[in-house]
Amino acid sequence: MTTVYDVPPEAFIQKAAEKLKGNENFKPPEWAGYVKTGVHKEKTPMNSEWWYTRTAAVFRKVYIKEPMGVSRLSALFGGAEDRRTKPDRAKKGSRSIIRHILKQLENAGFVTNVKGKGRKVSPQG
Repeated sequence: MTTVYDVPPEAFIQKAAEKLKGNENFKPPEWAGYVKTGVHKEKTPMNSEWWYTRTAAVFRKVYIKEPMGVSRLSALFGGAEDRRTKPDRAKKGSRSIIRHILKQLENAGFVTNVKGKGRKVSPQG
């Protein structure tokens, strides 16, 4: 049987994002077109369907490294902040985006909240 571990991440995330587009539980908020995905970014995402791609990537990370909370997920989706002449430093990604995505995954029944530990994939997920 094929699992998430056997499929390349890019292929899995792309297919999962296509499936999530058809689900009515996953809608980008109205502010999604105007926000950056972290303080280390200069611009908003170029892809108009980035919300579904990020949702699929968050769901994959929760599946592989469960249980995971918002802070650990934001660290995984962070990047290097350009500090000009000083060395770059790691910065976290947007926790608001990850919180909204996790809420949508919970409402759809794909993940459950483990008290004090984070989110975990449910049997339906």
